[in-house]
Parts: sequence; structure tokens; C-alpha cells
Amino acid sequence: MKIKKILWPTDFSSNAEKALPYVQSLTKQYNAQVHVLYVIQDIAHHKSWYGDFGEKHIDELMKHAEKLAKKRLDQICDKYMGGSSLYVKNIAVGDPAQEILKFIKDKEVEMVVMATHGEKGHFQFGSVCEKVMKNSPVPVTAIPIFPDIAA
Repeated sequence: MKIKKILWPTDFSSNAEKALPYVQSLTKQYNAQVHVLYVIQDIAHHKSWYGDFGEKHIDELMKHAEKLAKKRLDQICDKYMGGSSLYVKNIAVGDPAQEILKFIKDKEVEMVVMATHGEKGHFQFGSVCEKVMKNSPVPVTAIPIFPDIAA
């Protein structure tokens, strides 16, 4: 089996970073591209809270979120992807699980490596990981992250 493209979705949490050793190992083994994906939640489709936001305000918030995402992707890739033959930074907007599944199909990714849940997860599987695993057309390697028992 030849793997040319590996997807590592991240929410910038320390839990998501725990998948990196697996991503790096697979990348070296297969000389594969790593596609790093961060999904910005689309706030325009959420119900209003404490009043409505105008379209201009939503656009400003989304531009700010994208700017921060680009900065954080640069930091992560500079720090962890130096040994990779090729990595590609990607940002999408929408529901994380749906955008990951769309990305798999659009970019013809052959494998996904992701943590079982992000920073706020308190269960064995997070909802994003579970949805991706149940609906992915390609293999998904889920790196188990167990919540701190004392928390």
C-alpha cells in the first residue's frame, strides 16, 4: 500500500499535538505529504446570543479567526514539520467533522491521523473523531487521549 497524502486535523489543543509523533513517523515511512487542517467554526450560522451581530461584525470576527489560525499553523509547522518532506497548511470554515470529510474527498487523502478528542473532551471519543471514523472513505488512525482522572 502506498500512502501519498496524510491528513492531520488539529484544533490547536495539546491533545491534538499528541498525534504528531504518529504523523511524523508515517510521513517518513511513506515519504508522504502531510496536510495540516484547522477548521474555523462558522459563527454566522449560530443562533444569536445577547443580541444579533451585524454582517460586518461577523466578517471582522471571521477574518480575525483566520489570521490567528494562519499564525498558529505557521508556529506548529515550523516547530514540528521540519523533518517532513512536504507539508501543506489548510484552513476551512464550517463544521469540523463535515469539513474534514470534505477535505478527504477533495484532496484525495489516503489516511487520517487524529487525536480521539480535543482539549475539552471528557469521553473516550470526541464527537468530531467519532463522526470522521464512522464516515471516512479512508483509514483513520485515532490516537487515544484519556482525560486526566483528577480533573
